[in-house]
Amino acid sequence: MRIERLENTPISLKNDGRLSLFFIGVGSAFSKRHFQTNLLVIKGEDHLLIDCGSKMPQALFELGISIMDIKNFFITHSHADHIGGLEEAMLMNRYVKKQKANIIISKEYQSILWNHSLRGGCSFNEHKGNHYLEFEDYWEIIRPEKITGYFRPMWEARSGSLNIKIFRTMHIPESARGWADSFYSVGIIIDDRILFSSDTRFDREMIVEINKAFNIEGIFHDCQFFPGGVHSPLEELKTLPAEIKKKTVLTHYGDNWEDFEAKVTEYGFPGLGKQWYFYSF
Repeated sequence: MRIERLENTPISLKNDGRLSLFFIGVGSAFSKRHFQTNLLVIKGEDHLLIDCGSKMPQALFELGISIMDIKNFFITHSHADHIGGLEEAMLMNRYVKKQKANIIISKEYQSILWNHSLRGGCSFNEHKGNHYLEFEDYWEIIRPEKITGYFRPMWEARSGSLNIKIFRTMHIPESARGWADSFYSVGIIIDDRILFSSDTRFDREMIVEINKAFNIEGIFHDCQFFPGGVHSPLEELKTLPAEIKKKTVLTHYGDNWEDFEAKVTEYGFPGLGKQWYFYSF
């Protein structure tokens, strides 16, 4: 893994062909010192934005580009720090750029995202024929296909040269006993090499089994610094096998991160994820 800070803006959405993860933010939902944990994956001519939180349009502006420059989206779940910038992306694309971006999304999650989060701000802007706008009026949809042979249900999709495998996670509510009775949230495997958990409670089986099934070179995992709640406490993450911890970078953390940097290193992790850094493989 090669770690490099972005030196100049505007950020480029292309590179020399390496698989590169750029953290637009690394903060928790309510962080004031960082942007939200949203991830830009770049490989050659291709890019994919994973999550588009409420601070995303501003973050991209500070990086020297526009939300309209992003052509490919994937959303892991419906909290505002992961979807809050989508309405701006949709409206700007339709009414300013007059284009549709691509989104990788299942039918199940499309219904959840549209009906419970986006419809109010996006459907009623036009009366098209005898109905208002639908999700498909804003997006070119890429449907993931279900694949078998893994320890839990998994789906697969492509965005250009990028391959992603999608699996359910155990995020909300706190009372859920596992991924199957949790509300919709997912993590992804990128090019069979990188595990990005997005938001999840501590789920040892998920981490261990994915690490076993794929040639995982890097893990970027949700982390919080207190017990309970709907994220992964550092004190639980430290119980992972040493060979997994040494390739696990922690993200989605709170503004008091400086108080825990020493513990993160002591527990065997390479460190906390850094905003506006490239992690390349």
